[in-house]
Amino acid sequence: MDLGLAGRAALITGGGRGIGAATARELAREGCDVALVDLAGFPDAEGVAAELRGMGRRAMALRADVASVAAAEATVAAMVQELGRLDILVCSAGITRDAMLWNLTEQAWDEVLGANLKGCFAYCRAVAPVLRAQRSGRIVTLASINGLRGKAGQANYAASKAGVVALTKTVARELGAAGVTVNCVAPGMVRTAMTEALPLELRERAIAESALGRIAEPEDVADTIAFLCSDRARHLTGAVIQVDGGQYM
Repeated sequence: MDLGLAGRAALITGGGRGIGAATARELAREGCDVALVDLAGFPDAEGVAAELRGMGRRAMALRADVASVAAAEATVAAMVQELGRLDILVCSAGITRDAMLWNLTEQAWDEVLGANLKGCFAYCRAVAPVLRAQRSGRIVTLASINGLRGKAGQANYAASKAGVVALTKTVARELGAAGVTVNCVAPGMVRTAMTEALPLELRERAIAESALGRIAEPEDVADTIAFLCSDRARHLTGAVIQVDGGQYM
């Protein structure tokens, strides 16, 4: 399906691995130029950017801490200067520091809220002037079904993702008059390096919870993100779409 994205430019945080990398590949296949932002996964982001250039797209990798508002502003400026435009933001960067509440440290709380929630805020804030000025654009944020239902051992992660949902709805209201749509994807368990490190018991439990009897591949989520970035989703904003195979319903 041609989503009509040829010639647009996308900025993806957490673009070196997992859902971010899969989204970068899917948007590039649809004709987008892509800027990838990562920190721990920056070498991977460089590799993905090289791969996208091999597909005939313009692509760049940028090393930045997503929780830094100043770095977000600098990253957006660098992308616009290099690629000439910015039409799409995908906030995919995220980390976990799991522990039961009574063992959860202040540092683990701050790190997860910083990367997952403040990082989303920083990039939404940084792209807003660009998208408002051109009166068009797409923002897609990544939450989690655990931000909707809670999860034992993930007070910090669930709180950060619940915050992403509320932030998404608020930004959708604020940018709607400028023709910008802002939507949220809430995946269930996805097969990534992060989840592969989880105990087998937890992965098997997620499969048992799923109506489809499997966990998602990153491409399952990337396909939904690509749709939300297209004009086919032009009247969809402030939505939270669960891509979880029926894991939470």
